[in-house]
Amino acid sequence: MFRGYYEGRRVLVTGHTGFKGAWLSLWLQRLGASVTGVSLPAPTNPNLHEVTASQAFTQEIECDIRQKESLAKAFDKAQPEIIFHLAAQALVRRSYAEPLETLQTNALGTANLLESVRLAGSSANIIVITSDKCYENQEWEFAYRENDPLGGHDVYSMSKAATELVAASWNRSFFLSNSRLGHVVTVRAGNVIGGGDYAQDRIVPDCVRFLMAGKPILVRNPMAVRPWQHVLECLSGYLWLGARLATEPKGSRLATPFNFGPEPSARQPVRRLVEEVLKTWPGGWVDGSDPKSVHEATLLSLSIEKAGALLGWYPSWDFQEAIRQTMEWYRERHAAGNKQMLEFTSAQIDQYTSAARKRGLAWTADQSGA
Repeated sequence: MFRGYYEGRRVLVTGHTGFKGAWLSLWLQRLGASVTGVSLPAPTNPNLHEVTASQAFTQEIECDIRQKESLAKAFDKAQPEIIFHLAAQALVRRSYAEPLETLQTNALGTANLLESVRLAGSSANIIVITSDKCYENQEWEFAYRENDPLGGHDVYSMSKAATELVAASWNRSFFLSNSRLGHVVTVRAGNVIGGGDYAQDRIVPDCVRFLMAGKPILVRNPMAVRPWQHVLECLSGYLWLGARLATEPKGSRLATPFNFGPEPSARQPVRRLVEEVLKTWPGGWVDGSDPKSVHEATLLSLSIEKAGALLGWYPSWDFQEAIRQTMEWYRERHAAGNKQMLEFTSAQIDQYTSAARKRGLAWTADQSGA
């Protein structure tokens, strides 16, 4: 996988106790990487980190990325060859309650990481994970491309656009002109689902909580349209881009922003996702729309043409399969009481890899290209 790049490689994952960070760290470990996780404690209880921690990490360092000195020490201890920066305040609705924390964590935290790398003179490549919310959303039918304007109505979206600008300015000011330093790139995914997400105010964890309680699912925005994708989809894009950057010169077309979203058919309303969830875990739902609720976008889509053209990257699981795999994970842990969830989680990575290999995706080929 991924041209064997991660075998024996020192990798730093910030935000490793979060949902995406835990999946990424486990996959990296399975690829043979030595993974250092840098993060605050897991943000929820239960969480996915508690499932993966026993196997995924060479070392874990508790650190608030808003604290520059602590982050610099963590970086020095890790001595990474590649960095995946996922540490963030990742919830739109929370940004209304904690706007300064959101901006400081997402934008200033990223600046602190880039400064740590720059001052250390490290050649580590840095992949900064932002969000599809970084685009100035016009609520139109067109899919956003990587060169579309950045912006954001709410503080969360603005903070992700600000993160993009921080990464771009540090790259142009310091990294591009210094041959000793590595690449800095940003990547944007769609609405990510998958087993192990327990965040508040996200539709799939909300579904699971209501279903476990035997109550109908309260759906805040049933008609809002989102680009749904399984977490392994975007992670495969991050990993493939990281592997490809290792041999790319400064100024490469690959050292630029990328969308790793789903196929257009996965752009579905929230109501459709909930109905699909209920096919795997029977129950009901009710419309919880509140006209007085805080603003959340009602229409959003990503173009993945660039990832296909330059990286040969495409999704492997369709909308239905992404939901099926997601709900199987939760049912296995909470309904079936499976005590071997690490093995079950690893098996889902294998299933995803198998599906990608059947599609003949570039990242599944061995180093000879076969």
